[in-house]
Formats: sequence, structure tokens, C-alpha cells
Amino acid sequence: MTHNPSFQTNWRDDFPAFQHFAQEHTTWLDSAATSQKPYAVIERLTHYYQQGAANIHRGQYPLAQTITAAFEEVRLQVAKLLNAASDETIIFTRSSTEAINLLAYGLESSLPKQGKIVVSGLEHHANLLPWQQLAKRNGLDFVILPITQEGIIDLEASKQIINETTQLVAISQMSNVFGTIQPIQALIKLAKQNNAISVIDGAQGIVHQVTDVQALGCDFYTFSGHKLYAPEGVGVLYGKPELLASLTPWQVGGEMVLTANYYESSFRAAPLGFEAGTPAIGSVLGLGAALDYLKEQDRTAIDHYEHTLLTYLLNELRQRPNLHILGNPRKALASFYISGIHPADLSHLLAEQNIAVRSGQHCCMPLYKELNLTGATRVSLALYNNLTDIKQFLIALDKAIALLT
Repeated sequence: MTHNPSFQTNWRDDFPAFQHFAQEHTTWLDSAATSQKPYAVIERLTHYYQQGAANIHRGQYPLAQTITAAFEEVRLQVAKLLNAASDETIIFTRSSTEAINLLAYGLESSLPKQGKIVVSGLEHHANLLPWQQLAKRNGLDFVILPITQEGIIDLEASKQIINETTQLVAISQMSNVFGTIQPIQALIKLAKQNNAISVIDGAQGIVHQVTDVQALGCDFYTFSGHKLYAPEGVGVLYGKPELLASLTPWQVGGEMVLTANYYESSFRAAPLGFEAGTPAIGSVLGLGAALDYLKEQDRTAIDHYEHTLLTYLLNELRQRPNLHILGNPRKALASFYISGIHPADLSHLLAEQNIAVRSGQHCCMPLYKELNLTGATRVSLALYNNLTDIKQFLIALDKAIALLT
């Protein structure tokens, strides 16, 4: 048998959901879909609503001014997290999906009507479909970068595909299917050499990798709060100032207006020009609390701990006959299928044993079609998981396999 991880941590104690999970005998292994929230985030949300909610940037009374200042402080926190040059490069959205759609519509009028948009073959629908539809609207070719058997974008093939006709390159920092970190720095460099815009989907990657957008040199970077221990309803779009200035607002309404009459209007610059309407104020404040929490942690220790758990999981999975792991997982998740067993049947039997994993196509339908698979089962880890979680999953997995074979 595989050697057990030799250390444990108390991060789990910071997340109250696990007290409930213990009572319900639930094993949570679905953090790539959404994360649980620490006490600090829950307390921040509770404080906001209990002490009084107010809209931002508008009221002159003390409560509105206090909440506006707190909201804008989170923008500064995000800029520091990403090492962005200014908090004015940070736009709050409702998700990374909305951030990418904002870009796809915002860039539409400025992109040339010839050439191609390039994405990789492992993209989540959120970083594929908006670009697919933009290519259709603008009459651009839509080209897919191939991936290796390990689940990594093929760099050599990319050098042939990304050329002077490329207008935009959109790629994920980390695959939500393979658990692989992608060579984004090299791909960003390729895009820059060919005067193409680079967009990085960091929804999975930022959770497991410290990210410096200035060092990367990417033009745009997106992520979602709910995967980073923050509430649902808040996402982030980072953009280089000169490119943000060229975007057309895709939503118009309150807050983002500079001047307006019945027939004409003008709009604010970024970031407020892209934050029409009342934002998810509580969720943004919760994101700030999540970033405060993470800042207090040893990210290197977290990475080592998650890697140790993943190594144990992979070694155990590889001992099961007819079980096939997708790619070569490196960070916090593993997707697999078992010959002769449908993932939905396996997921059903795991769910009956209170094991929370994700089966299906993981919002990557084109990828699974390319792999000639109906789907897979994904186990995803976070800092609050432990060896017992994995052992409980493996016991349940063996019982499910016995029933299905």
C-alpha cells in the first residue's frame, strides 16, 4: 500500500461546513466546482447585512461611505493579489464566465474582421463558447490548439498555429479536467510576438498557484470568487490599461454613466464603466475576507499538503484494475473513468454513500468528444481535505465497482 501523508493541518477547523458534513457523514471532494467558506468570510457577510446594507458610490451618508470604502479596498486587495500595476485595472463581475463574455462583446468592434481566434482543446465552456460566438459574429476563423496525452497544450503545435493572422489567444491556467498547469507564459509570449491579445482563464489556477500578471505579461486575466473560498456572485477581470480603454461596454445602466440625456450618453472609464448596476456588494466584501484569510496562510505549505494528498489519491487509483486517469494530474484534482462502467452510474452509487464528487463532462463537452468519452468522475481537493476523506472515497469507490461489475 501507498505511504500515508506524514502530516496533517488544522485548516479544516476554519471551515464550519465540515461540522455539518461530519454529522451528515458527507465527504466533500468537489472543490473544483465550488469551495467551502471559512468563518472569516461568513462573519464578513453576516456583519455587512446585520450592521446595515447600503449601495456604493452614491450615498453621502456615513453608512454608504463606509461600505463604498470597504468595497474599493477589496479592489486594491485583488490588485495586490495579482501584482497588478493599479487597482484601476480590476473590474468586478458576477463570475469568470461573465468576465469572459464582457471581453468577447467588448472587443468585438475593435477586433479586425479577418484572421483567427485561437483557444485550446481543453477549455471550459466559459472560455470557449464566448470566443466561438465572437468568431462567428466577426467572420473570424476559430482554431483549436491540440493537447498532449498528459493533458497539456502542445507547445510545438502552438508555435505553428499562433502566427501573424492570430487576433486573440484564450487559454486556461489550469485544466479543470486534467489537473494540469498549462504553459501559459510561453503561450502569452507567442501571442505577444504575433501582436495577438492574450486572455487567461484563471478560475482553477489561481486557487493553487500564486499569480503575477505583470510577470506573465498577459493582456487579460479572469477568476471567480466562489472557487477561491469566497461567496458566489463575484468574479474578477484584470486588463492592461490601454486595452481596457479600447473595450466597448457590454452592459449599460446605472453607475457606469458619465453623462446622459434622452438621446445621447457617455460612459465612465474602467473599472466603473464596466460595472453597470448594483454589484454583488456582499460577495465582493466576502472576497476581501477570503483574500485576507489566504494572506494569513502559508501558501507553500498548502501547495505541499495538497500535492501530498493528490499523490496518495493517484497511487491508490492506479491500483484499481480497468481504472483510467485522464492526463497526468499535477494540482489538486484527478478525473478518471472505469472500463465498462458509466460515470453517471458510478456517481449515483457514490452519492448514495454521501461522497460528493463530480461526474459528467465538466463543462468541457468538446474535449470529452475528442477523447471519445461520455464523461468521467472527478475528485477535487482543497486545503481542508484530509487523508480520511480520500480513504472514505476509496472504500465507497470499491463498493460501487463491486456492484457495477
